[in-house]
Amino acid sequence: MARIIEETDFTDVLIDIQQLIRVENKGALTNILIDFHPADIAFLLSQLKKDERKYLFHLLPTELGSDVITELDPPVVEQILSKISDKKISELVEEMDSDDAADIISDLPDDVADRVLDQVTDEVSEEVKELLTYEEDTAGGIMALEFVAVDEESSVNDTIEVLRKAKEEMDTIHSIWIVNQDNSLTGSVSLTDLVLAHGNSSVKKIMMTDINKVTTDIDQEEVAIIFRKYDLVTLPVVNELSQLVGEITIDDIVDVLDEEIDEDISMLAGTKDEEIQEESFLKISWVRLPWLVIAFIGQLISALIIESYQGSLKQVIALIFFMPVIMAMGGNSGIQSSTIVIRGLATGEISLTGMRRRFFRELRVSLFIGFIFGSAIAILVGLYLQNQMMGIMIGISLNIVILQASLFGGVIPFFLKRADIDPALASGPFITTFNDILGLLIYLVILTQSVSIYL
Repeated sequence: MARIIEETDFTDVLIDIQQLIRVENKGALTNILIDFHPADIAFLLSQLKKDERKYLFHLLPTELGSDVITELDPPVVEQILSKISDKKISELVEEMDSDDAADIISDLPDDVADRVLDQVTDEVSEEVKELLTYEEDTAGGIMALEFVAVDEESSVNDTIEVLRKAKEEMDTIHSIWIVNQDNSLTGSVSLTDLVLAHGNSSVKKIMMTDINKVTTDIDQEEVAIIFRKYDLVTLPVVNELSQLVGEITIDDIVDVLDEEIDEDISMLAGTKDEEIQEESFLKISWVRLPWLVIAFIGQLISALIIESYQGSLKQVIALIFFMPVIMAMGGNSGIQSSTIVIRGLATGEISLTGMRRRFFRELRVSLFIGFIFGSAIAILVGLYLQNQMMGIMIGISLNIVILQASLFGGVIPFFLKRADIDPALASGPFITTFNDILGLLIYLVILTQSVSIYL
């Protein structure tokens, strides 16, 4: 069993490895790495400089290297594979599960991918090509073609023999799927029931027919929700004819959850598709620029709105003091509402059918919060300006701004979801910029009407 690096030892191990790389002690490096878990080796590689990680990866045996590369982030994989021969890549691909092999091949340049597929065995090539026909973020895109399936007329002894042969190609076997003569999925048998059953019994007599399954085109987020809801370890994938075509295991879903969380957090910050391990400043800048352009344009619109109300602002300079409060409270309220809804939609705790109930919930919450802060600012501004009517108008403005921001943040994700657009798009620069513009407009429109009262 591979040794796991303790967190407290990691720094020392990394320093030792860097020193051994400098003196090019290949033997010592190989002896150190061979005992580590692939995930730990991947983490070590991600902490090294570009040349160091390339050097270290070249020392790994092919089987270990194939396990390590599936644990690495795409930018690091791209760096490592950029200087590796097609033959070496094909050897790595040969050792991978079909789904991991398809992921690696899909990220290669087309000409390199074609050459690699020409060098692998026909079986591997056909499996990869089959998986590449499915959309990346669907059940078909994340499933593996390695699974155990037997005919429903098979005996328990025959099934056990099939398991023995399958173990040579599969590291772990979670379930045994039962199919009929048309290869349509009819049930499953657990390893426990198989071991306890009489050897000559038919698996049809001990199989469970009430099983969860998904089609190849279902979104990976929905697959993850099914796993979480039903506490699954594995899930069969069928085509439109209910024929068994693949299997998704819990380790695939952990990767999906990690990917979806990264994506949603990135959208929240306006850095969608930026890889943490990416080192090219041009690629990083290109990912961030569009979102910052949205914010930039939004703030220019805000400036134009302020300019159009400069007459009122000149008469009552004090109105300018409270603009940051209005804009910040609107933006924060909108982000709170959208974050809750986006998280609920992602986990399945909130469905599209619940939009009406969510709307009225956000309405009550925003009215209450708006009343609290509106009242507070009305009292403070009234005392500061010695004009209670002006304070009340600013309080009403803040109340309305919080109301519209909360409702916008809570409802827009539903419309995006219904349009098959990632609801996380409603967060970050998009919603804050919109609320800045609308909040500022509401504030200035209401306060302009109050200037005469103040004067």
